[in-house]
Amino acid sequence: MGQVAERAGVHKSTVSRALKGSHGPVPGVGEDVVKRVRRIAAELGYRPDPVAASLRTRRAQTVGVLIPRLTDGVLATIFEGIDDVLSRAGYQSLVASTGDNIEERHRRLDLLLSRRCDAFIIGDAHLVNDEIAGLKERGVPFLLVNRRAPGHASVTCADVTGGRLVGAHLYEHGHRHIGIIGGHPWASTALDRADGCRGYLAEQGVDLPDTHLLQYGFDVAAGRRAAKALLDLTPRPTAIFAVNDYSALGAMATIRDRGLTVGKDIAVVGFNDTDMASDLPISLTSVDSRPRHMGDSAARLLLKQLAGEEVESQQIEPVLRPRMSSDFFLDVV
Repeated sequence: MGQVAERAGVHKSTVSRALKGSHGPVPGVGEDVVKRVRRIAAELGYRPDPVAASLRTRRAQTVGVLIPRLTDGVLATIFEGIDDVLSRAGYQSLVASTGDNIEERHRRLDLLLSRRCDAFIIGDAHLVNDEIAGLKERGVPFLLVNRRAPGHASVTCADVTGGRLVGAHLYEHGHRHIGIIGGHPWASTALDRADGCRGYLAEQGVDLPDTHLLQYGFDVAAGRRAAKALLDLTPRPTAIFAVNDYSALGAMATIRDRGLTVGKDIAVVGFNDTDMASDLPISLTSVDSRPRHMGDSAARLLLKQLAGEEVESQQIEPVLRPRMSSDFFLDVV
């Protein structure tokens, strides 16, 4: 490091800061200085020693990321955003799947703490009976992503707003009998998206009874089961809002099995705008929750925490993506 500092004409601490991330701007160091330091370091073949750095700072430059399922495309996209920002800042991220189970999260947290993780980003928060495994009491910095929980800083989609967008879309297309597939009751995403939709409809004088909101889960199987129950209601809903694209896919399969056509006999709207939504034979109307931006924002907020700054929760504004699954209009008498 001394050779790099000498040739660049800067202090060793400036070299350390300039090389902390692999690329991108460095707060407090001019862009020209950063470029010069990195060029000279490359010419000399210098690489920072992470072990030595961790001994100096008492940090391992590692962040643990816990999410319900690694197989979920939305959660994977959130993690990609987190990992990219942390990597640019000189941190490595360790991701673990909890199966949306608090006890399993406890086990994973203990394991990652034994690996000297400096902080955590948690994507499986529950609304009730969830003390986030005592991290606050242990003084370990952490941030919630995708889901919120009372008393903790989080970065989420503005889920209530997203639900309202769905309610407005269906109402404007003439739908008055609507069913909701609401996910798990302990997840803020399920609660807030359903509440947003019901709230908008209530403002228009459309009452959506509890029998029309079914909380079976977020996967395809849950969507299938919930849609079967909703299609048996009298009168049958003319539209179904699933608070997750995977459960929307299950609902579409059940509708097909009943001999009905999505986008003609019944409207379906999902949430998260996964890659498959626009590529289905009948493309799925969905709310874009902007998961990559959510992950980016969560990582940046955590870095502020690690720098000793106070942080507040953030919400990412969603966008409705109308497609074939809900593009027909009903005549309202």
